[in-house]
Amino acid sequence: MASSATSRWIRPEVFPLFAAMGVAVGICGLQLIRNITTNPEVRVNKDNRAAGVLENFAEGEKYSEHGLRRFVRNKSPQIMPSINGFFSDPN
Repeated sequence: MASSATSRWIRPEVFPLFAAMGVAVGICGLQLIRNITTNPEVRVNKDNRAAGVLENFAEGEKYSEHGLRRFVRNKSPQIMPSINGFFSDPN
């Protein structure tokens, strides 16, 4: 029984599926770790949970304005602007 399951799933044509699922699980895991460690609304230990609702706007602003958001803020929202300009320019 084990050899038939192994021969069914461990084949070269299944490797891209494993890679895509591994990347997706990795992204989800990193986002969960980021939320647990840096989100100001998540409190893991008992002392912080006892504090109740905090009005800490500076920490929330720091969390929501992360490095990636600051990097793409002034960028054009196009993936390939030169190709888009080539096909949409009437000149």
